[in-house]
Amino acid sequence: MKVPFFDLNAQNESIKEELLAGIQAVLDCSAFAGGPFVEAFEDNFARFCQCDHAVGVGTGTAALWMALLGLGVGPGDEVITVPNTFIATAEAITFCGARPVFVDIDEQSYNMDPALLEAAITDKTKAIVPVHLYGQPCDMDPILAIAKRWGLYVVEDACQAHDAEYRGKRAGSMGDAGCFSFYPGKNLGAWGEAGAVVTNNTELADRMRMFRDHGQDKKYYHSMVGWNARMDGIQGAILTIKLKYLPQWTEARRENAKLYQERLDPEGSVIAPIEMAYAKHVYHVYAVRAKNRDALLTGLRDREIFCGIHYPVPLHLQEAYASMGLGPASFPVAEQCAKEILSLPMFPELPSQQIDFVCHAVNACLTEQLTH
Repeated sequence: MKVPFFDLNAQNESIKEELLAGIQAVLDCSAFAGGPFVEAFEDNFARFCQCDHAVGVGTGTAALWMALLGLGVGPGDEVITVPNTFIATAEAITFCGARPVFVDIDEQSYNMDPALLEAAITDKTKAIVPVHLYGQPCDMDPILAIAKRWGLYVVEDACQAHDAEYRGKRAGSMGDAGCFSFYPGKNLGAWGEAGAVVTNNTELADRMRMFRDHGQDKKYYHSMVGWNARMDGIQGAILTIKLKYLPQWTEARRENAKLYQERLDPEGSVIAPIEMAYAKHVYHVYAVRAKNRDALLTGLRDREIFCGIHYPVPLHLQEAYASMGLGPASFPVAEQCAKEILSLPMFPELPSQQIDFVCHAVNACLTEQLTH
């Protein structure tokens, strides 16, 4: 049995006619760059995220960059985040002219450890970017309390956390801004690149709307130096349709996670993800940990089970950030997790029979390792 890591076709086929009708509507009025289909998605997504505003942009990376710029982050500033995330989190900080500062993670949630946060704050710190990794929200109450005490902005990296909740509040709705990616493989994915920033700050929303459109508040009148970061009309139409289905897709992911939890080796050879008491986890990635991860990955691939590693090298050990001078053992929890994390197949349409096959294969591979 061949088990894909993710199957975009399964989702697209289930609502294909509706999606094609949405694209046809865009074609009929040629609203390709921004326009009414993007505005409709922004309105729907803002309500979904329990926020006053959503600003559609070209990518999740642009969303992070624009949110930080809009809050005034710039040269000489420091922004605190974590080293176990996709590099876009740090790139957004760097391209503001600021310096990323990393703190280690909590070993159960794989998210920012709030207990380490204050020790990283200096007089240059301007903002905190907690990353809701794999679809599980960070422990936001202490993060927000520390930010308030020190007068810092909080920009939530919710690029993997569409529909996730922290104590009943939607991911992205708690800080000064929340940033989302709609890369095709995300829980809410476009048919191409797209992203959004959500916020309750009207001034920030207005500033980001101008920035994404070359800094103009009306055509050819530029109030600031901006960028071209508009969302395409086709992506707005696709996302509006798919947003209606996101809650049921979330529940399917959560049911699949329960099946994995029940059927993986109960002896502890593999560590399943833990849903924290404060969180509604949406399992963008179903990341387990195994001591001999690379051998397990090979064994599963030999059985035609396709997995991923999110992420194999923490950011402070990437060549791109070598200038920070942070070597091994700088963030021991993040580094240990990077050696052990393995992402198993996870998508809403994943059949239970395939989950059974994956779990049997994982348990068999681990048994083989023990007997050799």
